[in-house]
Amino acid sequence: MNKVIIEKLSSEEIIKRGINRWPIWEKEVSKFDWFYDSEEECQILEGEVEVDTIEGKYTIKAGDFVTFKVGLKCVWDVKKPIRKHYNFK
Repeated sequence: MNKVIIEKLSSEEIIKRGINRWPIWEKEVSKFDWFYDSEEECQILEGEVEVDTIEGKYTIKAGDFVTFKVGLKCVWDVKKPIRKHYNFK
């Protein structure tokens, strides 16, 4: 089972889920290790990041809706400054 799921949501789905009311997180160009101890959903507003996992490498860009599953261990390599709405489940 993939621990990183990348989707494209319609404007209607974004409104329905209330994503625009979620908090915003921003990060400059950088590289760091990360571990998800809870599931995170996020809507990428700006930027680009490569997330390297044991499953493979994922390129995530503005417009992507991403789910990071519990237990994911990865390296974030922020290529262009990231700005995202996020929600932990």
